[in-house]
Amino acid sequence: MPRNNSLYPFDWLRIARKDLERVNRLLEANDPEAAGFFLQQAVEKFLKAFLLYNGWKLQRVHDLEVLLNEALTHEASFEQFRAACQRITQFYMSDRYPLVLHGGLREDDVRRSLNEVIGLVERIEKELASISGNSGKT
Repeated sequence: MPRNNSLYPFDWLRIARKDLERVNRLLEANDPEAAGFFLQQAVEKFLKAFLLYNGWKLQRVHDLEVLLNEALTHEASFEQFRAACQRITQFYMSDRYPLVLHGGLREDDVRRSLNEVIGLVERIEKELASISGNSGKT
């Protein structure tokens, strides 16, 4: 990763929140491919924020399952989000590479996946919010 990428978890959290807002705006604009891409980006950044907080060394990786596997070493309950992370990783690919998803990405695919992964986002938000005033792990 370029040297200028922040290692501060709350920088990643801030951008993750922006990406999540973009998902909803893009769904309203009837652009499910872009919404799916930004959903993947949001989840990626939420997971990276969680991992950075827990001492992980920042890596260039877009596969949510790889990030989830790392996160599981700190929080076993995240396992319940594996299927959603696998599916959302494909959203990243479908907006970047041809023929990954035949027939295109549909709005209901993105909305269903967003609903399935929102618990993960909320858990990460809650954990990092509970320590945001703590100067311990950064």
